[in-house]
Amino acid sequence: MRKTKIVATLGPATESREMIEKFIILGVNVFRLNFSHGDHESHRTLIRHIRAIAGRLDMPVAILQDIAGPKIRVGTIAGIMPLETGDRLTIYPDRTKGGELEITISHPEILRTLAPGAAIYFADGAIRAEVRARVGEAVVVEILVGGKLTSRKGVNVPLADLQIDLVTEKDKADIAFGVAEDVDYIALSFVRNSADITRVRKLVAGFGGDVPLVAKIELAAALDHLEEITAAADGVMVARGDLGVELGVHLVPVVQKRIIAAANRHGIPVITATQMLSSMLVSPFPTRAEVSDIANAVLDGTDAVMLSDETAVGDYPEEAIKVLGQTIAATETIYPWDRQVPRLADSREAIAAAATQLASNSGADGIVCFTHSGLAVEKIAQHRPATRLIGVTSNPRTYRQLALVWGVEPFFIEISHANSDKAISLFVKHARLAGFIRETATYIVIIGHHSNLTGTTNQVQIMDPQAFERMQAMLRGL
Repeated sequence: MRKTKIVATLGPATESREMIEKFIILGVNVFRLNFSHGDHESHRTLIRHIRAIAGRLDMPVAILQDIAGPKIRVGTIAGIMPLETGDRLTIYPDRTKGGELEITISHPEILRTLAPGAAIYFADGAIRAEVRARVGEAVVVEILVGGKLTSRKGVNVPLADLQIDLVTEKDKADIAFGVAEDVDYIALSFVRNSADITRVRKLVAGFGGDVPLVAKIELAAALDHLEEITAAADGVMVARGDLGVELGVHLVPVVQKRIIAAANRHGIPVITATQMLSSMLVSPFPTRAEVSDIANAVLDGTDAVMLSDETAVGDYPEEAIKVLGQTIAATETIYPWDRQVPRLADSREAIAAAATQLASNSGADGIVCFTHSGLAVEKIAQHRPATRLIGVTSNPRTYRQLALVWGVEPFFIEISHANSDKAISLFVKHARLAGFIRETATYIVIIGHHSNLTGTTNQVQIMDPQAFERMQAMLRGL
């Protein structure tokens, strides 16, 4: 079974119940809902479909709500505006004056920060310009690389710290919706530092939730605060599209490795995203470079690889999922297992290290970790064990959230027993009955004296068939 997870974006090509079911069967672990598009009613329908189908298939599937954030976009343009090298384009804060080469942008407050010589890009970097002058509140730019500009195209100001409010009014409404619908993760766009995460966490709490936050690393400013962001967030995403525009595409591979390494050090999930299989938007086959790109992300240590347009609007979404799964599986045959964590911060991390080493040295078939919040099994996943890693929980949210974490096979069971031996016995019986574990298998078991409480993990046991029978005999005698 592959250990690196798959995130798929739903869109017009894949929003039907039939396609959602096909994706889950093909191995999709997390569905991304892009809140830059659609309305609450359409997203609510998708959430209902995902939950119902995953429940019927008895498979753990997480939902990632991707908040739009303060994306700067071109205003309304009548048709297509052709821009050629050397053209002068005027950007107004509110309305144009009726000329041919005039536009407005969302977040016009950034115009006050643009000085002559500043770079400004349109359409995700396809059209490039440089500020030449200010005329009142407007800015005049010269086109350096031309193209065809249309309404709502993205605008980037590379390397500038524009100080735009991270959370728009639309975002607040979307976050409130996500909390009410019990989404499993919320992805935050354009995070700059840990303060941004703290602010959104308070906002989520104000809506009555505690949804884990995934910080999208897509700004140069975020790289200056990478350690504090990975310490504050519950996960990160390598958002390579905007990173490539901000930094230049030649730096993206290096930055990707840096972000993944930081997430691995802090033991939080990391998703690698953007253009993993772009050619499969229109082709049933990937390029060799795309397959190599996926393999390198896996070897870097990413928890998950994400498909965006490939599954949202592409012509070959199923084929893209299959290619992704096959590439991950092939790459993991040369995976650098059992990684050393340089510093063990607490007893939970020490237990995770001991369990991983014991499983490796004893030849155990896997590790079984009982967890309520998911943190204990995440700490084990940080070591990238070669054996199976089973996360046993009675918390439905944790069961779904663990679908994103590298290597974890979530197993849900109603555990009402505070006694750890009774909890282990109940799991083994149910797991054997479901064909989830073999009767002859040996597992390293991680559990707390109070198996259904968070923060009580303090036991490491070797559970082979003989030990299980002894436990059963003891429990019968109580």
